[in-house]
Amino acid sequence: MKNFNKTLIAVSVALASTQTMAAGFQLNSQSATGIGRAFAGDAVIADNASVLSRNPAAMALFDQKQLSMGLTYADVQVEVSDVFVNSNIGELHYGSVDDAAEAKVIPNFYYVSPVNDKFAYGVAMFSNFGTGTDTSALSQPKSILNGAAEIPAPVDLLGKTEVTTINFNLSASYRINDHFSVGAGLDVIYGSGTLTRSGELPLGQDSSFVPVDLVDVDAEGIAFGGIVGAVYEINANHRLGVSYRFSPEFTADGTVNFGGTEFEEINIPIPDIFQVAGFHQLTDTFALHYTAQMTTWGDFHEITVTDPAEAQLKKYAWDDSWLFSVGGTYTLTDKWTLRAGYMFDQGVVGEVSSISIPDSDRQWYTMGATYNLSKNTSLDFGIAFVRGEETQLTEHSSVLDLVSQQMPILGSDLGTVHATTTSNATYYSIQYNYKF
Repeated sequence: MKNFNKTLIAVSVALASTQTMAAGFQLNSQSATGIGRAFAGDAVIADNASVLSRNPAAMALFDQKQLSMGLTYADVQVEVSDVFVNSNIGELHYGSVDDAAEAKVIPNFYYVSPVNDKFAYGVAMFSNFGTGTDTSALSQPKSILNGAAEIPAPVDLLGKTEVTTINFNLSASYRINDHFSVGAGLDVIYGSGTLTRSGELPLGQDSSFVPVDLVDVDAEGIAFGGIVGAVYEINANHRLGVSYRFSPEFTADGTVNFGGTEFEEINIPIPDIFQVAGFHQLTDTFALHYTAQMTTWGDFHEITVTDPAEAQLKKYAWDDSWLFSVGGTYTLTDKWTLRAGYMFDQGVVGEVSSISIPDSDRQWYTMGATYNLSKNTSLDFGIAFVRGEETQLTEHSSVLDLVSQQMPILGSDLGTVHATTTSNATYYSIQYNYKF
C-alpha cells in the first residue's frame, strides 16, 4: 500500500448526517399535544400556543394571550448490524453497533398575543432539524489471511455526527373576515454541528496503521427563513389550514477540516415544508383531525465546503417525502382530554443508500392527554412509539477502493459495503400551558 497516502486526498467522504426518527434529519417533536395526536391537524387546531410551529395564521383563532412551553425526551434506538464487504477470500465482517443513536432532550417555547379582533402576534422557539449518532466503533482495521495482513475499515462512511438547530420565530396574523385568516413569520435559525470521519489507515512507515482524521468539523452559524399560512373556517366546528415554510441554505463556520485542508465554511441546504391540515368537531366530545405534509428533501442535493476553494463533500439523491397523519381528541371530563394518532412517515433515501443515514418508512403510534389544573392552566402529556423498517443497504467506500487497487488479490468489489439497519424510537413529552 505504498501509494495509499498519495491518493487519500481523492476520497469522497460521507459527511452528514444521521438518523433522527423522521424523514432525513427532520424532527417531529415541537409539542406534547402534537406528539399525542401524531401532529394530525396541528396547523389548524390551535388548542394552545404551540400552533406557531406549524401555521402563524392560526393565531387568529385566539381571543386571549396564551403561553406554552415544554420538553420532549427522544429515546432513539438505531442498530447498524452486520457491516461487511465481499472479497475474493470471502466475506469480511466489521461487526455491529447495537445503539448508534443518542437520546436527546428538545425544549420548546410559544407565546401568542391577540392585539384586537383582527391582529395577533407571537414568538416561538423550537427545532425542526437535528441529529446525533456514532458509528465510530466500526472503524477498527480488519485482520485477514489468518492474521498475515490487515485492511482498514470503511472509515469514510463511519463516524460521529451531532447536529442541532434552534428556530427563533416572530409571526403575525390578520383576520380578513369570519371565514378567512392569513399569517406570516420570520425564522432566525441557529445551527451547530460536530462531524468526524476518522480511523486507522496504513499511512505510517512500512504501511503501518496510524490514526487519521478524514473529516473534522466543529461549526456554527445563523440563517434566515420564513413561513406563510392561511386558515379557512367553514363554521365553528370545521376548519382547514395550510402553511409553507421557506428554509435557507445553511452556512456555518468554525473548524472545517476535509482531507487535510482547512476550509472556512460548510454549506448545507435545508428543505422547505408544506402542509395541509383539517379539524372537525363531530360531536360535543369527539373531534377528528388530519395532516398531509411534504418536505422538499429533493433540494438536499449536496453538502459543500468553501474558502479557499469550493469542494463537494457529499452528493445525495434524496426524494421529496410525504407524511400523513390522522388523530382523534376526546373530552372525557372537565379536567381530562384524551387524544391519539397514527402517522405514516415516508423515507427520503432513493437509489443512493447510506450507512450513516439508516432511513426508512416509519409508523408512528401515539397517545396523549391534557389535565386542566385550573380555568387558565393546563398540563399536556404525549408519548409516541416510532417504528422503522429493517433495511438492507449498500454504500460505496473510496477508502476500500484504494485498498483493492493496492491488493488486487482481494478483488474489485471490495469497495461495496453492505449493512442492515433498524431504527426505532420512543418520544416522551410534557408541556405547560397558561391563558392570561
